Amino acid sequence: MNALRAISKLHYGTKSLISLFLLPLSAFFLLISFIRKYLYRFNFLKSFKMQVPVIVIGNITLGGTGKTPLVIHLANELKKNGYHPGIISRGYGAKGNGISEVNQKSNVENVGDEPILIQKHTRLPVFISKDRVLAAQALLKKYKKIDVILSDDGLQHYRLKRDIEIIVIDGARGFGNEYLLPAGPLRESKRKLKAVDAIVCNGKKVIDDSYLMKYKSDFLINLKTKKKIPLNKLRLNNLHAIAGIGNPDRFFNYLKVSGMVFDSSTYQDHYRFTKKDFKVMNDKNIIMTEKDAVKCEKFAKDNFWYLPVVVEIDSKFTDFILNKMKNIIHG
Repeated sequence: MNALRAISKLHYGTKSLISLFLLPLSAFFLLISFIRKYLYRFNFLKSFKMQVPVIVIGNITLGGTGKTPLVIHLANELKKNGYHPGIISRGYGAKGNGISEVNQKSNVENVGDEPILIQKHTRLPVFISKDRVLAAQALLKKYKKIDVILSDDGLQHYRLKRDIEIIVIDGARGFGNEYLLPAGPLRESKRKLKAVDAIVCNGKKVIDDSYLMKYKSDFLINLKTKKKIPLNKLRLNNLHAIAGIGNPDRFFNYLKVSGMVFDSSTYQDHYRFTKKDFKVMNDKNIIMTEKDAVKCEKFAKDNFWYLPVVVEIDSKFTDFILNKMKNIIHG
């Protein structure tokens, strides 16, 4: 946990001597990224075009920005408007190197936490693979009606050609110290912002020409009993919040704004929780994200609660994507 906080402070705090010391490595990282990008652009490395439009929702920084909730929201919006979306993901933390379809019976150890959340909230075909091209091909082979693919992350996965690129930015943390890895959180240069189709800011706008996205949650759900408690009627005491996500502070801050008083524990993103992690918390009411909850269902107790969130975003964003889709399909 201390290591995670140290890295976060390095990347998202003020510029330090350590970050300056790492700048030569960042220059090397930039060179490698540049070479790799142009090898794909000039076909020295092969990229693959799918027979349906591909929408990539990614980011240019390390850590959670809100990509997965936006994928869920956009997939459901496309479905409402007559499309038949399918979704692909790397399945971070999943065992094995093959291709897997995610369904209601999937084990989180085999497919990862985010794909399970996506399938749960969309009930759409979801495939995972470290190679998104293989995932997309398997998806289209099995489901003939699919007419658009959404990729959860994969902005830097240039093997897969895309028709629409969307960048999600954490409005609270922005671009940190604005250095490239490892000195800073940037996966690639901020010049990428000018090349994508849409920018979505989570929480507050840090880019003028962007769409504002916010999370909304009105209740807690008991992980074992499924009982719901509205946040405005919450009477739970002795709270302990846990978070194994890319940006735990966003979750903790939401709880504070909702009026909760709690202790907290932070874990690395995609952390695989076990019973042992909760032995010292038996007398606590545990509050967690829904992403963490999918990894705790097997050993959940009556004191396990999670906070489901839904995305609220400017309707102009959906209109923009729908218009882009029409132009792609109809030329």
